[in-house]
Amino acid sequence: MPNISDNIARVRERIAGAALGAGRDPGEVVLVAVTKTVPAERVREAVAVGVEDLGESYFQEARDKMAAVGGTVRWHFIGHLQSNKARGVVGRFSLVHGIDSMRLAREVGRRAAAANLEQPVLLEVRLDPAGSKWGVDPSAVGAVAAEVASTSGLRLDGLMGMPPQARIPDDSRPAFALLRGLFEALPAANRRVLSMGMSADYEAAIREGATHVRVGTAIFGARQP
Repeated sequence: MPNISDNIARVRERIAGAALGAGRDPGEVVLVAVTKTVPAERVREAVAVGVEDLGESYFQEARDKMAAVGGTVRWHFIGHLQSNKARGVVGRFSLVHGIDSMRLAREVGRRAAAANLEQPVLLEVRLDPAGSKWGVDPSAVGAVAAEVASTSGLRLDGLMGMPPQARIPDDSRPAFALLRGLFEALPAANRRVLSMGMSADYEAAIREGATHVRVGTAIFGARQP
């Protein structure tokens, strides 16, 4: 069984090393511990040693885990969100990472406005056309981001993306650099969060400007089926 405390310390050390190597303050990088399929008691271990941000991909699993974990952690919805699940997600998550279409943006915004809320969201950019059908094409990011930002009930905080699977982590850097360039072209009000990098490549993502990294396996071990 992985030692969660040791793993988190190791990940934080590597985050700091990557940030300092890029001339950045390690405090600028938020570690989102991805808890998909991880039992609640293991998640509580991570929270007990200082993890403040947790990421989930499925609403039902997240809902059950929120009740079991408790505390004041920030929950991030990081998976593909179906429009018919928008009602459950709005207001429960500090940040929704995967707004991948205007159809979804309008539904989340409608639900948030009806609840008199402003839901922080990220626009998902499709960095791997061959490997994912989700996300906005890079060429359309500026126009779609402007429309999302003007949608009632939403607050656009930035961008999220996943690069093509790479043989070595640094092979992902061109995709991360592309996403960073798109992020930097957004209006200042929409440049709070650049979510990129997972267990295999978060150091490369940090070197390219990530503000949030989504790390699961390096903390909790291999995902259970």
